[in-house]
Amino acid sequence: MDKLTNQYIIDNLQGRFGDAVDVIGEPHGLLTIRATVDQIIDLLVYLKNEESLRFNYLTDITAVHYPNQEKSFAVVYHLHNLFQNFRIRIKVFLETNNPTIPSATAVWKGANWMERETYDFYGINFEGHPDLRRILNMDELDVFPMRKEYPLEDPNRVDKKDFYFGR
Repeated sequence: MDKLTNQYIIDNLQGRFGDAVDVIGEPHGLLTIRATVDQIIDLLVYLKNEESLRFNYLTDITAVHYPNQEKSFAVVYHLHNLFQNFRIRIKVFLETNNPTIPSATAVWKGANWMERETYDFYGINFEGHPDLRRILNMDELDVFPMRKEYPLEDPNRVDKKDFYFGR
């Protein structure tokens, strides 16, 4: 088997999934792919089981909140081919009002806690998850702390006023 390259993965995935998968970029050599909600599970299964790709290790599932975009949430998957020490990133952009995506627990059992953490901090709903509930925050918490919905600092704090710093 030849050594994996970003271009080989791009050609392979676009041949299999067409417009459902496109390249966002390659920051620092890490191939970043955008996928659709409808195709994400098929894509993850293909990346894991395809003999020429074999991305057999799910390193991480997390999310990002882009408050100024139409689809303001992105679920981010980091996959690793342990045989060739090659990594890729997959982003799936979700609607702002109802951020929902299918659960990857059927593909990787280890996705369970990663999806719970992502739900806990961002409020992303993972359909089909066996036990989607908070994992690190209090059950009574009615907000999702990693969302960029609140100001970073209290505007009423007096110790941050310029006149205290000679400005």
